[in-house]
Amino acid sequence: MTAHPATAGRLRTGGPNDHGPKIVEHALGWLLVLVVAVFVTRLGLL
Repeated sequence: MTAHPATAGRLRTGGPNDHGPKIVEHALGWLLVLVVAVFVTRLGLL
């Protein structure tokens, strides 16, 4: 039996270390915040 690291067979699923268009991710995050705020105010939860 041999011991290998637990991370040897794992695939990358896209995390904070990925290189990509950060502005798109930032804009989509703010869009999500805006949509949640609109739903909260429309439902009268605030």
